[in-house]
Amino acid sequence: MRMLLYIALFLIAGGATALFLRRDSGYALLSYDVWTVEMSLAMLLLIMLTLFVLLYLLTRAILGSTRLPAKYRDWRSRHGARQARRSLTTGLLEMAEGKWHSSEEQLLKNVDQSETPLLNYLSAARAAQLQGAHERQEHYIRLAHQRMPSANIAVSLTQAELQLASNQLEQALATLQELHKMSPKHTYVLSLLASTYEQLGDWEQLKELLPELSKQKVVDSAALNALEIRIHRALLANAASSIEPTRLDTVWNQAPKHLRKNPALQLDYARFLHQRDQDHTAEPMLRKRLGKEWNEEMVDLYGSLQGENPDKQLTAAEALLEGHPRNGTLLLALGRLSLRAKLWGKARSYLEASIGSNGPDSAYRELGHLLEAMGEEQEALRVYRQGAQEMAGPLAVSLPDHIGRLTTLPSYEEKGLAGAPPYGAGAPDREKPAEKEQSGD
Repeated sequence: MRMLLYIALFLIAGGATALFLRRDSGYALLSYDVWTVEMSLAMLLLIMLTLFVLLYLLTRAILGSTRLPAKYRDWRSRHGARQARRSLTTGLLEMAEGKWHSSEEQLLKNVDQSETPLLNYLSAARAAQLQGAHERQEHYIRLAHQRMPSANIAVSLTQAELQLASNQLEQALATLQELHKMSPKHTYVLSLLASTYEQLGDWEQLKELLPELSKQKVVDSAALNALEIRIHRALLANAASSIEPTRLDTVWNQAPKHLRKNPALQLDYARFLHQRDQDHTAEPMLRKRLGKEWNEEMVDLYGSLQGENPDKQLTAAEALLEGHPRNGTLLLALGRLSLRAKLWGKARSYLEASIGSNGPDSAYRELGHLLEAMGEEQEALRVYRQGAQEMAGPLAVSLPDHIGRLTTLPSYEEKGLAGAPPYGAGAPDREKPAEKEQSGD
């Protein structure tokens, strides 16, 4: 647009000059020594204008030639940047397509001319990680640190993510702990750190991290509560396997008061107490809980506890019949508690009712054991057989209606091998006795 304006002005000026000189072209005389030149004024002005334009163009050419190296370098820089952007785009597309090796090569191509070398190196590290090349992965991470030290958090976060993806939990933990020192309030760092502690089973450290997770609102309240429950359940399990006798009670008492009212935590604690023959501690806790709300797992465990007062324990469990009269698990628990209270008839009725209500398979075993003790061997055998048929699992191999008597193998004594071990585990193969018999002949 500006060039058109200049041309228009030049044409207007030329036309005005031509009109002006049309009346009188003027006269010019140039003299130097013995030389004289005569011409019209218009011609002189045209020559001077031509010389001015030529001088201007020559000056521009000379000045342009001095700036040529800088212009060439600028052109090369722009060309290299275009090539680097093209390589970056190609590398990212190939990574998305699963071509990790060629993606890594493209991402490192023209990286020196890239406007975003950090993105190139971080993406190359991810491509290397997907190939399982952990040494190259760490090398690219170091290069990213060197190229842009100000992006230390971003680079270290990517490093931690890649280490977690490669199941390098210990290395990831070290990286995240350093990040946590640099940025204690970074929510994503806290989230990854909590996840790493949980994967490593470092429940004590995760427990100490809970206040920060809550303060920075890393997760919502429901997820935080679920995490807190998982932590204390794991701590209880670790304490239960400890050789220190008081460790279980210490961990339980250290749990927050609101968690000690959680049914899952109470059930775990009661089970561990039962495993340690501390039913006298578990029984009143479960009795109090079952008096407030129904929990079938607690009912099943309660029936296995041997409290200090079996009659009181049975009465507390029978109070649950009002809301759950046909529950097989409750009826089995009542049968077991009746056995402990030595109420044999009531125990038999409850166990039979549990079987009739499709209760647990162990009801057959309890009833069969009771019938054996009562001298009803045939009825006990029938109950055992029925329980075996009701057990979950693949069906028994089908047999003909009548297969006759099994032919017994000759004993070792009949073969002259008195004192030899019976067939079974550790016994010689069946062919070996025959070989010995032949060698004896």
